[in-house]
Amino acid sequence: MVSLLDIIGPVMVGPSSSHTAGACRLGLLARCLVGGTPQTARIELHGSFARTGEGHGTDKAIVAGLMGFQPDDDRIRTSLEIAEREGLDYHFEKTTLGEENDVHPNTTRITVQRGERSAEMVGSSLGAGRVLVTEIDGYPVEVTGNYNTVVLVAEDVKGSVARIATILAENAINIATLRLTRKARGGDAFMVIEVDEVPSEKVRDEIRALSWVKWAFRLDKVSA
Repeated sequence: MVSLLDIIGPVMVGPSSSHTAGACRLGLLARCLVGGTPQTARIELHGSFARTGEGHGTDKAIVAGLMGFQPDDDRIRTSLEIAEREGLDYHFEKTTLGEENDVHPNTTRITVQRGERSAEMVGSSLGAGRVLVTEIDGYPVEVTGNYNTVVLVAEDVKGSVARIATILAENAINIATLRLTRKARGGDAFMVIEVDEVPSEKVRDEIRALSWVKWAFRLDKVSA
């Protein structure tokens, strides 16, 4: 089924839903991983992002997202100048993130740092402003930005999923999807939990307080 969004595109600052709106949303998601505007950002562009991104405003859009600007914010046009004034130390690199048939052409790897927290995220802009994050800190994930999302790394202990689900239920937060990835049995586990409601900082802090949770962050809903 074709939606109205697919026909007319998202509300955004142009020129391209893939190179601008989607790129901005990827910046917004990367920003959440360090809890706000990063101090430094390394932005690697792959495929079409690398070849034509500058002409389509991809650089401005990603940096705008890192500063918390939404895709329809007029400040996207001057985001690079704003970032320099506000002390966001960013730089861009053109790279190859994999074989052409294996990696979407509009893909970026964003490495951000804020205080003691750093994170690395790989994500793609799929068109019409839609995005898909495929990797966070080396863990394979699927984050669309269509939901408010809790991401966390924890020790692979028994009952961990049930305990986190209980915290969410006690705070009247309904789970839409939950995916768990681990690199090895007994090693670190990476959880991606999409929820219907907006988790408060209290909920995030409750999860962080669990002795076996190494870190936890909330990724805001970024879709239209």
